[in-house]
Amino acid sequence: MKTERIYIFKRFERFWHWSQALLIMTMGATGFEIHGTYSLFGYESAQELHTSAAWLLIGLWVFAIFWHFTTGEWKQYIPTGEKLVAMIRYYLTGIFTDAPHPFRQTTLSKHNPLQRLAYLFVKLIINPAIWVSGLLYLYYSDWSAFGLGWLDLALVAFVHTAAAFMMVAFFVVHVYFATAGHTPLSHIKAMITGYEEV
Repeated sequence: MKTERIYIFKRFERFWHWSQALLIMTMGATGFEIHGTYSLFGYESAQELHTSAAWLLIGLWVFAIFWHFTTGEWKQYIPTGEKLVAMIRYYLTGIFTDAPHPFRQTTLSKHNPLQRLAYLFVKLIINPAIWVSGLLYLYYSDWSAFGLGWLDLALVAFVHTAAAFMMVAFFVVHVYFATAGHTPLSHIKAMITGYEEV
C-alpha cells in the first residue's frame, strides 16, 4: 500500500498542543497535591505552581481562540454527522480487527466526526467550567466586593474538581487514541513534525 505524507498540523498548532499538554499535566499533578492525594512539591509550592500554570494556560487558550478565528481553523471543530456511525463502529470493533479506517485526514478536514464532538465538548463545556470555577476559587476572598457573596465555595470547588476530572478523562482517552494509528507512534510523530502519513 502506498503511503503519502500530508502537512496537516501547522507550527502554532503543534506548539499549542504540546504546551497545553504540559500545562494540563502540571495542573493535574499539582491539583491532586493541593487536594492532599500525595505530597511532592509541598502544599504552598503546589498551589503557586498550579496558579502560575493556570494563568499560562488561560493566556494560551485566549491566544489559540484568536488564532483559530483569524485563520479560519475554527471550522475544523464544526460537528458533522457524516461518517459518524462508521467512526463509532470503527472505535468499538474495527480497531481491534484491523478494519480500514473510515476517515481520511486532509488539511481542510483534520478531525474525524468523533474528534470534532470531543474537542467541541472540551472547548464549550470543560474549559469554561475550569476557567470560571478556577477564577472564582482563586478570588474567593473578593467575592463580596464583586457581589458574589451568595455563591457557595463547596459548589465552586465541586465544579472545578469535576471539570478537572473530565479533563483528565479526556487526556487519558486522547493519549490512548493517539496510539491507534497505523503504528503506535504515527499520530504522535505527526503532532511533532506536522506531517501525517495516509
